[in-house]
Amino acid sequence: MSEVSQKPYPVSLSVDFQEGPRDKLTVFFRFFTSLPIIFVAALISGSENSSGGLLVFPTGVMVLFRQKYPRWWFDWNLKMVRFMSRINVYWALLRDEYPSTDEDQAVHLDIAYPDAETELNRWLPLVKWILAIPHFFVLSFLAMAVAACIIGSWFAILFTGQLPRSLFDFIVGYMRWATRVACYAFLMTTDEYPPFSLD
Repeated sequence: MSEVSQKPYPVSLSVDFQEGPRDKLTVFFRFFTSLPIIFVAALISGSENSSGGLLVFPTGVMVLFRQKYPRWWFDWNLKMVRFMSRINVYWALLRDEYPSTDEDQAVHLDIAYPDAETELNRWLPLVKWILAIPHFFVLSFLAMAVAACIIGSWFAILFTGQLPRSLFDFIVGYMRWATRVACYAFLMTTDEYPPFSLD
């Protein structure tokens, strides 16, 4: 019986689990300590041609009419997604170090740069967001579970000084799934349909 090797999905996200005791003080005040970096992200996201600081509409137009994905646009989107992921990891209590604006820290996000002429269907930008509706539906329900996990994590860290690994894995899995869907439907980095999976 021959094994079929599966090509990995072109978007990967992992977060290093923080070992040792957690900083209970910053966890207790995490909502407030997150505000300055969220404000910085909001300032970047204020661009008229962007969605959350990401070049979404211009990229779709470029793929549709020119079958191009300018490398510097991709690099900008990649850096922004990494930045937002670091903020999300901090806000969701997964790590204690303050999110950097430029260093990867313990968040590892890789997105494969697509060859727009050979790997991207020029017409899919028109319908990708529609094709992703089943994902949006599932993710919206999972988001409620993630919110409950974050609240549970807050209490667990304050009382035990540790984040349960099961909660950590679930929240990271949700972030991984949501990032893959965003890269498919909005950033247009791949035409490969995202898996319905936290892994």
